[in-house]
Amino acid sequence: MVDFLYLWLYYMLRFIAIYTPKAIQNIFFDLLAKCFYKFDKKHTNIMRTNLKMCKFENIEEIILQTYRNFAHFGVEFLRNQNNTKEQILSKVEFKNAQILDKFKDRPIIITTAHYGNWELFSLAMAAKFGPVSIVGRNLDSPVMDRILSKNRSRFNIEVIPKSGGARAIMKALQNRRLLGILVDQNVDIRDGVECEFFSNRISHTHAASIFAAKLNAIIIPAFIKRVGDKNEISFYDPIDINQLNGDKIKQATQAQSSATQDMIKSKPDEYFWMHKKFKQFYPEIYK
Repeated sequence: MVDFLYLWLYYMLRFIAIYTPKAIQNIFFDLLAKCFYKFDKKHTNIMRTNLKMCKFENIEEIILQTYRNFAHFGVEFLRNQNNTKEQILSKVEFKNAQILDKFKDRPIIITTAHYGNWELFSLAMAAKFGPVSIVGRNLDSPVMDRILSKNRSRFNIEVIPKSGGARAIMKALQNRRLLGILVDQNVDIRDGVECEFFSNRISHTHAASIFAAKLNAIIIPAFIKRVGDKNEISFYDPIDINQLNGDKIKQATQAQSSATQDMIKSKPDEYFWMHKKFKQFYPEIYK
């Protein structure tokens, strides 16, 4: 019954996204964003708490615009179903993509965050650079997961489970598939290392750093954000763990956190503020 509801909602919203004028869509999704801002108290409060921890000003404006942006990303997701590689690439521009060419003789790990339209990000990366493996998890709804997987499979994108996926991750890197890891969410300190994020302590996954050290892989932080009517994928300075001294794992992981922070500073309303980023060291702030 729940899957049927998800499927009905998917097709209804897809019809709106494809067949109604953009002016009407903008009104509809702006209203939807305002409703979430007003009535989704749980997530709005989490967003407010996170933004305060990061010492942003105009917090309420950022929250409302974040809801608007994610409505827009949802529309893009619906429109992108069944798109060709050429159609996907027409929606994005790449900045500093030459960084990848410098390391094509080594395994490459792309670290990113729940920022911008990250689903379009994976499609565009596969369309531009070839096979991609993503470390993540399946959707809770089987029917929606099948829809998402069908679109990804056309672009040779595989999803490797977070839990128990070490062997598949190493195989993907050895086969020179681009490996994408979302590294911005809070993890138990046993599964990461302590880092700094907007001058606060956080527990950050060290998965990318560990695999980079094992396989001599290069870590390249990259993010997608809206620029006008298009999306821009930017690549940051590479992190070569073998060139670091001291605690290499911690240094490489901190560099990933710093890259995410820099991206968020440039446009905070495209970040997914709805997860409890600081929960490991400041659990009381979410009560």
